[in-house]
Amino acid sequence: MTVDARSLGKVAVLMGGRSAEREVSLMSGNGVLAALRSKGVDAHAFDPAEREMGELKREGFQRCFIALHGRFGEDGTVQGALELMGIPYTGPGVMASSVAMDKLMTKRIWIAEGLATPAWRQVHSADETLAAFKALGSPMIVKPVREGSTIGLTKVTSEAQCAAAYELAARLDPLVMCEQFIAGDEVTCPVLGTGADARALPVIRIVAPEGNYDYQNKYFTDDTKYLVPCGLPEGEEAAIQALVLKAYLTLDCRGWSRADVMIDAKTRKPWLLEINTSPGMTGHSLVPMSAKAAGLSYEDLCVALLATASLDHAA
Repeated sequence: MTVDARSLGKVAVLMGGRSAEREVSLMSGNGVLAALRSKGVDAHAFDPAEREMGELKREGFQRCFIALHGRFGEDGTVQGALELMGIPYTGPGVMASSVAMDKLMTKRIWIAEGLATPAWRQVHSADETLAAFKALGSPMIVKPVREGSTIGLTKVTSEAQCAAAYELAARLDPLVMCEQFIAGDEVTCPVLGTGADARALPVIRIVAPEGNYDYQNKYFTDDTKYLVPCGLPEGEEAAIQALVLKAYLTLDCRGWSRADVMIDAKTRKPWLLEINTSPGMTGHSLVPMSAKAAGLSYEDLCVALLATASLDHAA
């Protein structure tokens, strides 16, 4: 798709923000900003943590590329403000962004639609976390419901770890969940487009040091291996793409998102973990990697995403 940069108007790249993922967002945003400018787009950095959102309207911005991650950026709040100002933005709308940021709500919807996701418990205390561990088994994942980038996540392998795991997650979010751990291949799959035009990109298989795909290994080391082509049997990759596409459409996502999946080593069954509605765009990020395998450069990806900017309720 060829896009006339001038037709995109004055563009704000929203980056930084107030979430725990601010540092990653700044890396994503600066990458997007440079890419858009290299294509002739009139793009400008805009940090909602340092500037009032109303300045977007007053300064005549005509669309926004959302490179914010986590709360106050990926959770429907910024999307709602842009809806009120009538400024089109990239990625899913208010409801889809809000639901996808809430891992519990996402799971409830996926379960209702018959999509496979690991068993879970919502917990409110260290004692409830211990009870969940006894019910779900070892290992178990404990994490904040509304955080990303594995921030606040603990892989629990003993009863003695339950209290500290709960306290770490609860410091970041009053909503804490425990999730059954699926041992096997970790993969991710982006989706681009809206409705009938949405399509899944190539699957990426993630091989992290000692299986530990944490914040450090995601963004700040070169030790993690990303395999694309993923090396899975053709039928498995196609099944994961179909599952991820259905998960995306079920939440009414548009524009783009990226879903994380675990493949059970014994049964080879794929299990949906979560979906990211404002994925990373850093040098280590996965959507650009998958897009490149599909023949789309980082710069062209940024322009194509910006061209999809829209509103839930157009004026």
